[in-house]
Amino acid sequence: MTLHQLRYAITVADCGSMNEAAKKLFISQPSLSGAIKDLEEEIGSDIFIRSNRGVVITPAGEEFLGYARQVTEQYRLLEDRYIEKKSKKKFSVSSQHYTFTVKAFVELVKQVGMEEYEFAIHETRTYEIIENVKNFKSELGILYINEFNEKVILKLLHDNSLEFEELFPCDTYVYLWKGHPLANQEEISMTELEEYPCLAFDQGNNNSFFLSEEVMSTYEYKRIIKASDRATVLNLMVGLNGYTLCSGIICEELNGYEYTAVPLKEGDIMKIGYIKRKGASTSHLANLYLEELKKCQVNVL
Repeated sequence: MTLHQLRYAITVADCGSMNEAAKKLFISQPSLSGAIKDLEEEIGSDIFIRSNRGVVITPAGEEFLGYARQVTEQYRLLEDRYIEKKSKKKFSVSSQHYTFTVKAFVELVKQVGMEEYEFAIHETRTYEIIENVKNFKSELGILYINEFNEKVILKLLHDNSLEFEELFPCDTYVYLWKGHPLANQEEISMTELEEYPCLAFDQGNNNSFFLSEEVMSTYEYKRIIKASDRATVLNLMVGLNGYTLCSGIICEELNGYEYTAVPLKEGDIMKIGYIKRKGASTSHLANLYLEELKKCQVNVL
């Protein structure tokens, strides 16, 4: 088993086609097929099922590719540090749809002040955050756990060799625009919210209550609208008097000054934290980012 074979398998999986992967790798299709076949014979399992429409990854292949991505990423890090000695610094984080994670990212970039860097921030679904950290697409993942979802989230993390570290706790708030009829109240109950649409982030194929970004995901809402990005949610707040349930951390310099957060009467404690690969030490850039995140706690209403 060689690094070349691992990279070949990963490229085939990403392209979904032997022909497309061969073009990307600048090798012939028969050579690529032969290398994959030799690899499958060596590990004793089929990684792909071939068809006229391309390739499909087998369950055994999914597991193998997870390990292969870890090995190739670790080797790339070794090359960067000890062989090529690149000056360009890299950092990537995946997060649920929180403004404060973007704020911390902005402050990190300002603080670092490097001439060359390659940073990435992915606002995405809960399951994809876990996948991104597992597959080395991101060094850190930012999400919350509470009494309702904790066992399920921690089991998912354990199964993927990941771990959760708490940053800070916060209460649950109703996030809405300042023109909303309930915006000036000191506290809002779920009963008062019944006549307004609840805005939730769509979780795609992994639409489990336990993976929801909003607390009280099992509540029987009369009206609910699912969206896939934060900008749309903010527009729906204004256009439809919608609301969402959040941490109460306001970043007005990014979202604007038209929105507010009011404590939810039936609120639950959310533990905001980060996930990382189990046993892995965090990089200098990751530590700087985590310090910026911790500063956001002082902005909890």
